[in-house]
Amino acid sequence: MSSLRIICWNVEHGNASYIETPANKRFVIDLGSRSDFSPLTFLKNNFRINNLDEVLITHPHADHLTDIYHFDSLSPRIFHRPRHLSEEEIRAANRREDTGIIDKYIEINNRYTSAIGASDNPEAPQNNGGVKFYVFNDSSSSKQNINNHGLIVIIEYSDSKIIFPGDIESPAWTALLQRKDFAMAISGADILIAPHHGRESGFYNDLFKILKPKLTIISDGRFCDTSATSRYSAVSTGWTIHHRDTSKASETRKCITTRQDGHIDIKAGKNSDGRTFLSVTVD
Repeated sequence: MSSLRIICWNVEHGNASYIETPANKRFVIDLGSRSDFSPLTFLKNNFRINNLDEVLITHPHADHLTDIYHFDSLSPRIFHRPRHLSEEEIRAANRREDTGIIDKYIEINNRYTSAIGASDNPEAPQNNGGVKFYVFNDSSSSKQNINNHGLIVIIEYSDSKIIFPGDIESPAWTALLQRKDFAMAISGADILIAPHHGRESGFYNDLFKILKPKLTIISDGRFCDTSATSRYSAVSTGWTIHHRDTSKASETRKCITTRQDGHIDIKAGKNSDGRTFLSVTVD
């Protein structure tokens, strides 16, 4: 049985995910953390991972970067980020109290400048066991809100598709949905990681004219005064959710959150009989 594994970590108000492909290529999307939990340290100490193939940063806001001090401990080969944003624009978009985090991001950004050849690219299906990565971004909107300049990552494997849209909001959705290649890439997606932590500012009605996810996942903290959870539930069809605690029965859910459900473990692939599967397990 070959499978793709994705873990959406519970980092409260932030984003952090781990991806492991059937060919054991290892990716991280965003570097959120909690005061008592570092996803990168967990990968190193509990999964015995010493090297990452790639780290993707959707956009350089501090809540997507708080684990960056542990970045070098896993020696990522590739650092994929929205490179068109200048240091001045990045610093202007973050709070003064997050200067240390942004200093580290800028240092890494300036260090990772080498081009990657096609044969070494872990995003290429032929190099990672058949997983397709599609990465888009819109650079046309105002840089006063760098959310809209972030990367949108779509991962597809064995008839399953998951969308990681970072914190993009209406201007970026509007521009990207005019592109046929983007519309095709997101069409038929099974799981949507809700943009901007499930806030109203990331919910975009026109998206759901072409997208009807089985499940929406929200990475959020304890307090969110503009939650769009009910709206995401209304546009999602529902999927079976399993629990690590086997005393709890499986249930059908339309929307799950790291705040309520903890770390979320997704597996997609083919069984030994050739049938495809998509499995979601929560704490």
